[in-house]
Amino acid sequence: MTTELTTDVASLPAGTPSWVLPVLRSARSTARVLAWVVLAIAALATVVPFLWMLGVAFRTPADLYADPSRIWPDHWTFAGFHAVFTQLPFLRLAVNSVVFAGGTTVLLLLIDSLCAYALARLRFRGQNLVFWTILLTLMVPFQVMLIPLFLTVFHLGWLNTFQGLIVPRSVSALGIFMLRQFFIKIPRELDEAAKMDGAGPLRIYWQIILPLARPALASLFVIQFMALWNDFLWPLVITSDTDMRTLPSALTLFSSTSGVDHAALMAGAAISLAPLAIAFLLAQRFFTEGIAATGIK
Repeated sequence: MTTELTTDVASLPAGTPSWVLPVLRSARSTARVLAWVVLAIAALATVVPFLWMLGVAFRTPADLYADPSRIWPDHWTFAGFHAVFTQLPFLRLAVNSVVFAGGTTVLLLLIDSLCAYALARLRFRGQNLVFWTILLTLMVPFQVMLIPLFLTVFHLGWLNTFQGLIVPRSVSALGIFMLRQFFIKIPRELDEAAKMDGAGPLRIYWQIILPLARPALASLFVIQFMALWNDFLWPLVITSDTDMRTLPSALTLFSSTSGVDHAALMAGAAISLAPLAIAFLLAQRFFTEGIAATGIK
């Protein structure tokens, strides 16, 4: 406290009235309290929907329709989770989700990193035009490209196949932008030294650039894996066979003309989100380092 007070006094210009310092300290304390209040409200707004989802997953239909605004049920039941494991081929759906999200993300990292390397470390005519064209695609919603992609997959005979799920989603303009920003910050002297030793562009990319870009690659992996794992629209459009669907798209089977099994739907959503929470907690350090290194806010 004495050190903080001495610092505040030293930072004030000469001739400042003595009452200014208590006012400044009071304003700082008020700002700190307000910041904590805003963070607490934001945390509640984020956590409450997930708590409500878990509460619905353990409810009976009578308990749900009695008071749907309550978070926790009066009578707990595992009927919703039982329905997920008995009415759906859960293991098959989980494997499909892992193959779709994991395989697409790995292929995306390879393609995006190659494209970003060319845009950041090589020199060719029209380089800036290519980069800005890629950035412009960020403003095009995926729903706009859905019909052309579906027709392409249909004519290739890739409906209800893993290649139909994976290949059209294996490039990301956001990933190219993130990796390009990271690659630019790597000193070019490393490239020159490698060229003097006889290394070509691909060897520089594989043995120098990629090892140094691990934080950016890890953060991009987390972002894309989470987005693809939760992807509902694309697997629903491409697959009509239940055995080829992913977990989010298969949850539509709990909706029918006779009604919606809310408990089973929320239980499936909770089970589907669990791997994402675990993956994010394990890769949180790399995710933070990658975002900070690429300068994205």
